[in-house]
Amino acid sequence: MLLEGLHIPLTTPFHPDGRLNLPKLAANIVRYSKSPAAGLIVLGPSGEPTLLTDEETHEVLRAAAQAAAPEKILIAGVSRDSVRATLALAEFAAEQNYDAILVGVPSIFALDRPAAAAAASEQSKSTPRRELLHYFQTISDRSPLPVVLFSHRDRRIPLEATVELAAHPNILGLLDGAASPSEIEAILRRTATIKREVTVTTVFSAVTARMKIAAGRAPASLVSANSLTADRAASAIAAAETPPTLLRTRTKTVGFQIICTNAPRMLDALNSGAVGIAPPIAAAAPQACYEVFAAWKDQDQPLAQEKQQRLLEAAFLAGTFEAGALKYAADLNGYFGGWPRLPHLPPAGDQRAALEQLMKQLRN
Repeated sequence: MLLEGLHIPLTTPFHPDGRLNLPKLAANIVRYSKSPAAGLIVLGPSGEPTLLTDEETHEVLRAAAQAAAPEKILIAGVSRDSVRATLALAEFAAEQNYDAILVGVPSIFALDRPAAAAAASEQSKSTPRRELLHYFQTISDRSPLPVVLFSHRDRRIPLEATVELAAHPNILGLLDGAASPSEIEAILRRTATIKREVTVTTVFSAVTARMKIAAGRAPASLVSANSLTADRAASAIAAAETPPTLLRTRTKTVGFQIICTNAPRMLDALNSGAVGIAPPIAAAAPQACYEVFAAWKDQDQPLAQEKQQRLLEAAFLAGTFEAGALKYAADLNGYFGGWPRLPHLPPAGDQRAALEQLMKQLRN
């Protein structure tokens, strides 16, 4: 699966009483599907996944898959602390025709760290390597879908572990919010021998599972021509002779693919070899985020830098106040954000005013 481009980390809409609001989720996805984004990340960190029950997780994954345009890559956040629970969600995502699963470091590793580790070096804070490798390798061995690793500031996958995991044939790449440009370069340099053939369209965009299903679907059945009048029979025969739309594909060689989630580092990451971006602010301003990637793709560094700079203050503020602020930013741009689920809270009055000001320049 080709992961190049902008991937939008979705938020999860709720009713004011905390119930899932699936119609609003579907409405958001229909609108995102009209954007130039390459894909959608369902129940990533922006989707408040740890606050959902397993039944609600199934409902969100199902509703998102049904609403998304076939050409959008779908990545399902299925991380659970146990391998068994993660694989159960991976199997459900496969049934809904997702393209990949997103799996991060289990929370139990972070919880087991002593408080003193907060002031220790990065090496001493690393998750026990053997246990972490076994967790990811077992999931990747058994998952019916390819795996995208997820590493961020609070639960980082150590560089050595990332390099070792990259060789697994069922691991596509890394969604990263913490690596520096030099670390990205180091990962890609040390995984340079990894080459895989992926299926793409004639214009080198990703071919998704749902695109393949749509292309292979039989034409709608026709009423027997003998039961129709002569004129209608002719129309029926003509329709039957019209060939179905073909999905024309080719192959492309890719390596270990990295997607950057850190808005201030998007350009640095792309210049260091990352293939895509997925900043949380994309849920509120997908077009503005895509313009950064498009300018970089066109090799217009000054324009890309200018486009990224426009995003930074809003991205910082939306990230500082967690899910509530990001959802309010989405509301300001015509997407449904709504209230977060408790214990998360909506932004306070001064935070709302600041977001309103910052989002004026990011209207989509």
